[in-house]
Amino acid sequence: MDIKTASRPYRGVFPVAPTIFHENGTLDLDGQRRAIDFMIEAGSHGLCILANFSEQFVLTDAERDEVMTAVLEHVAGRVPVIVTTTHFATHICAERSRRAQELGAAMVMIMPPYHGATIRVTEAGIERFFQAVSDAISIPIMIQDAPVSGTTLSAAFLARLARGVANVSYFKIETAQAAAKLRTLLELGGDAIEGPWDGEEAITLLADLDAGATGAMTGGGYPDGIRRILDPYLAGRRDEAVQAYGRWLPLINYENRQTGLAAAKILMKEGGVIRSDAVRAPLELPHPATRAGLIEIARSLDAAVLRWGR
Repeated sequence: MDIKTASRPYRGVFPVAPTIFHENGTLDLDGQRRAIDFMIEAGSHGLCILANFSEQFVLTDAERDEVMTAVLEHVAGRVPVIVTTTHFATHICAERSRRAQELGAAMVMIMPPYHGATIRVTEAGIERFFQAVSDAISIPIMIQDAPVSGTTLSAAFLARLARGVANVSYFKIETAQAAAKLRTLLELGGDAIEGPWDGEEAITLLADLDAGATGAMTGGGYPDGIRRILDPYLAGRRDEAVQAYGRWLPLINYENRQTGLAAAKILMKEGGVIRSDAVRAPLELPHPATRAGLIEIARSLDAAVLRWGR
């Protein structure tokens, strides 16, 4: 690999791994391991598990632990693994984070505490929340700044957390005008911002790289494609990165706007990586025509996922 990823600061492509289910909705841990192997062999510098794109919100606590244990044991240090440990309760988030560290996680990713459409926490409460989690672990914390939380996290507040809370040092920015927020965050946070990262399936990747992003947390279906953008950019070959972004943007857009979290599993099933692309009820798979459109674009790009398992 041509950029440093195995040790801090973590950089590169760290896609979200889908959680793999059998058709009856039970965990498919063999399929999970195959999905992980594909993602590593397709060029992922690291992985994230149990995120929203992993359907973490349909898993029991026991299943979360089962998936986390299986993945971390199977990865066995080949790449760094980020574990999402989001929970509204401070002590539960801290316990989840401590457990992830004990099993070998390189980092935890956490959203600010929120519940439903209206229950929110003040900035002082959010700061106490992250301080308590930080006190429980020694690995980095990535704050996921995404609209789904309904919580506004200003760049100034995030920079304050980076400077004041020991392990808060990575930020996945998925809000509107992410590039502008990344620039301000870096200006205000300075060296305390170890990892300014892009998210949201890389739909704003090029603008975010121009703003200083050094990592990308995308969907798990085509890390090889994201690397064709990120690698030349970080090597100083922006023109090459722009061309690659133009080629892969239709697939990125299709995942972001049409298929969502089902995209990786649809592509993995089509390529023989996994047996089932089932999502858990009440979630539903996209319309067959939408599915066909995703596969058509991926095939035109010769995405590795469509031939890895064949």
